[in-house]
Amino acid sequence: MKWLCAGRQLDLSEPLIMGIVNVTPDSFSDGGRYAGTPEAIAHGLELLEQGADILDIGGESTRPGAAEVTEQEELERVIPVVEALAKTGAVISVDTSKAGVIREAVKAGAHIINDVRALQEPGALEAAAQTNAGICLMHMQGTPATMQKNIAYSDLLQEVERFLLDRAQCAQSAGIARERICLDYGFGFGKTVDQNFELLANTDYFARLPYPILVGLSRKSSLGAVVGRDVSDRLIASVTGALIAAQRGAGIVRVHDVAATRDAFKIWHMTVSKTHKD
Repeated sequence: MKWLCAGRQLDLSEPLIMGIVNVTPDSFSDGGRYAGTPEAIAHGLELLEQGADILDIGGESTRPGAAEVTEQEELERVIPVVEALAKTGAVISVDTSKAGVIREAVKAGAHIINDVRALQEPGALEAAAQTNAGICLMHMQGTPATMQKNIAYSDLLQEVERFLLDRAQCAQSAGIARERICLDYGFGFGKTVDQNFELLANTDYFARLPYPILVGLSRKSSLGAVVGRDVSDRLIASVTGALIAAQRGAGIVRVHDVAATRDAFKIWHMTVSKTHKD
């Protein structure tokens, strides 16, 4: 499977690693260490050196209970970082839901729009359709401020699948080609710990769909709930989760720890290459 992203054709025959660049003061995972433009650019360059295939730049935290930021503030955080890192030739993703940020990010050199709200914000669908960027549509129950309240599903897999296919169809009806669309089942976004791991265990259920699947579980609280470790000590849990997702059909894994994930993938690929085939 391939993913068309603003003139780039990403080959997903082997899973790609998307490195996270949080240009936010309130990130759950890195506490705003890269909130400044120079720090964010330096971090992005470091992730590329570690083997990231894609950089995902975000200017608004989507952790549970996060407050929204204005469009102007998000633009001021994100656009200088996109412009600088796009000059390296890297594939750049922007984690945003706002129409204005979608338009300006692609003008600045972004190849992918990664939207946790699945293009449901005012004008977002139309803005995305006017670009040639790759689009990732994610499932979330509620909003970041409310998503962990009153969680309820009658059939988790079917409801998430139905939502994602509906949003993909809306995107296609708006003029976004199927080959530009990627889906994300939203690990950690409006699900319980058990439900998150049900999604991970059934990544292959979503991978059968005619769209690439992106999985982002790096350092999230559900991992901490299982291993009993603080967010700063979830490296092994995060890499293990990314490897499980990839082995079950994810085309892209979104991670903080690129080097460690790359090492795990190298061991996996080497092992697969030595497997005897009848």
